[in-house]
Amino acid sequence: MKLYMFEHCSLCFRVRMIAALKRLHLQETVVLDDDSDTMVGLVGKRVIPILLKDDGRPMLESMDMVRYIEGLGPPVLVGPERPEIAQWADRVVAKSAPLTMPRYPLLGLPEFATAAALDHYIMRKRKTYDDFAELRSHTREQIDELMPKLEELDALIESPQAVNGALSMDDIRVLPLLRSVAVVKGLPFPRRVRNYFESMMYRIGFQPLPAV
Repeated sequence: MKLYMFEHCSLCFRVRMIAALKRLHLQETVVLDDDSDTMVGLVGKRVIPILLKDDGRPMLESMDMVRYIEGLGPPVLVGPERPEIAQWADRVVAKSAPLTMPRYPLLGLPEFATAAALDHYIMRKRKTYDDFAELRSHTREQIDELMPKLEELDALIESPQAVNGALSMDDIRVLPLLRSVAVVKGLPFPRRVRNYFESMMYRIGFQPLPAV
């Protein structure tokens, strides 16, 4: 299997996470942010992630990829799911994006390896977000807005080994979002959130992204 991805992409990390949990080999190919030709050539449109299965057929939609990989061999996501976890994941993105989006270009990530790719990302995101330097100047206020969501998650986590006590699709929803917000230097994770994040990242063998 081959995954076309961005290093900073939380949806991509869902797929990387389930492959790691299943101990399955996943060939990872980072696409430059301005390389729309590769995406269009594979699936007819600009989209990431793209999973190319062993039979050569591409898959879209990260959760469909997760379910496909989970179906290869014995399952690992056997725990219960809770609607409040999915609801938390849906709500937190609006609070986290103003913190994470303007920091990704500062991390030296491979999808921004050329000046053209970096400029493409910045111009693409400016259609939705303000000037990145201006956004970063409001970091303290943005952290204050995000912290109640992290405290909410802290109260929901049942174990450092799995958000619901046993691995489930809810872990696939939560961990990639925590990996994203962990790029914010000075953002304090509540105790259970921190323990869960560190335990799960160690379990799947990934280092956090740099924090800036």
